[in-house]
Amino acid sequence: MFSYCTDPDTLSGLTWLSCYLTTGKHMALYGSFGTVLLLLAITAPTALALGFVGASAARSHIAPLSWLGKFYIAIVRGVPDIAFFLFFVIALDQGIEYLRHKLRCPDWSEPIRQGNDFVVCSAAKMPLSTAPQWLHEIYGFGLAVVTFAIVFGAFAANVLFGAMRAVPRAQIETAEAYGMSRRQAFWRVLVPQMWIYALPGLSNLWMVLIKATPLLFLLGVEDIVYWARELGGAKTARFTSYPHPDWRMWYFLALLVFYLVFTRVSEVALERLTRRLSRGQATAAGEALRKAATT
Repeated sequence: MFSYCTDPDTLSGLTWLSCYLTTGKHMALYGSFGTVLLLLAITAPTALALGFVGASAARSHIAPLSWLGKFYIAIVRGVPDIAFFLFFVIALDQGIEYLRHKLRCPDWSEPIRQGNDFVVCSAAKMPLSTAPQWLHEIYGFGLAVVTFAIVFGAFAANVLFGAMRAVPRAQIETAEAYGMSRRQAFWRVLVPQMWIYALPGLSNLWMVLIKATPLLFLLGVEDIVYWARELGGAKTARFTSYPHPDWRMWYFLALLVFYLVFTRVSEVALERLTRRLSRGQATAAGEALRKAATT
């Protein structure tokens, strides 16, 4: 990064540290923070959309649709997250390659399952072995996003389902008595009011999602945990120009500070959103706002 970094053996003190912290691997570490933020930016709205669909299906008057929504909520919430992450990513990846194998290699005569190995033709690999590295990284990241969205979508569905039931039934009946259809009452009365009831649960879910991002490391994505372990491990002059002892404690301490700051910023933003949604609502928070305005 700096011109004086060409010969690390001549460096010491802050110049050594400045060169060490600007190596290519450290740049990858700094970029991995963006990977985590991108995962949250994509997963949160996707999981919320899945949750809304699941909750709407669970409260549907069509029995099979209601069973499907409740089954989705129960089956995903009942499986440990780490087990679902590890199983679903492998199953989804092999399912995609299996379908591609059947389409692209119909003359293949060998079994796909060979002991513990899953063997498909080279044309069915996803992505192809000749694909650039960035495509492999995007594919792995995409699998991670789908997995996170499905898991946290089930929890969001459970929160939204409870919030929909918390809206007074009398308001829905009044809307229908004034001539609204069931769909109009759902979108104009139920949905606008349910968010204040759902926000506490969704806030907790957002915090859990933040804390779950280190699972990217288990899914093969080079995230901040991967690089903290890689860079923090002891380095000797034989393997690197910047030898150092085991510094993993300091790297993981930096991750601790990052997550604490991020969750604190999230808490402040969620508190403001709660106050905004509470205005005019017949809730304890809405009543507190009304009393504060009159004093």
